[in-house]
Amino acid sequence: MKLLQETFDAGIASEFGEQLGDQSIDLLGVPLFDGPSLWTFLIRFAFNLLVCWVITHFLYYRKSHRRDYYFTYMLFSTAIFLILYNLQNMTVEVGIALGLFGIFSMIRYRTEQLPIREMTYLFVLIGISIINGAGMTSSYTAFLVTNLLVILLVWLLESLGFSHRQANKIINYEKIDLIRPDRREELLADLRERTGLNITKVQVGSINFLKDTAFLKVTYIPEDDEQNEIDMITKFKQK
Repeated sequence: MKLLQETFDAGIASEFGEQLGDQSIDLLGVPLFDGPSLWTFLIRFAFNLLVCWVITHFLYYRKSHRRDYYFTYMLFSTAIFLILYNLQNMTVEVGIALGLFGIFSMIRYRTEQLPIREMTYLFVLIGISIINGAGMTSSYTAFLVTNLLVILLVWLLESLGFSHRQANKIINYEKIDLIRPDRREELLADLRERTGLNITKVQVGSINFLKDTAFLKVTYIPEDDEQNEIDMITKFKQK
């Protein structure tokens, strides 16, 4: 008994007791519940969701009214955030992770040409989600300012009209005498009258002198911002 009293160290006993008290219930090496980490995750998830929703709803959807891209952008940004947030505890190189996201972003769009404006918004949301999911590099202020700068820049460019969409259409044209460069104004006038489109530019493609026809690619400003998905189709295959 005397030996135990002489060798007893109160500091070691106190430190050992605190360590035992701090231990949580683990399952296969993973805590069943971690309150602080859960709150951090929920706050950052809500913040990322809010930023992506503001960009998608107030900046993109206000002009395009494309529900399919609205659906894609929100789920895409959420999935990337969740993947990156959970990859923080894994030894994955940043280059591999970014390459993985690049592959994911291209797989779905191989069968349909994605317009430049939609592609730009997709990568903006991917970038924001990567920033929000990978964590803060310096401070909460820098983290918040980064997101606000992206939103303000997109809003400014949209307000100045830089994202005003132009569409292209392929036309099989029979008045082959008007495709000459010196008659370009006559060609534009004829195309505008016959199509009713606000055509701003025309390019001459393949010319068939046997049938006196030529393929023209015309650029026009659509009356609304809704995308015409069959603009670039020249002819449906006959079965």
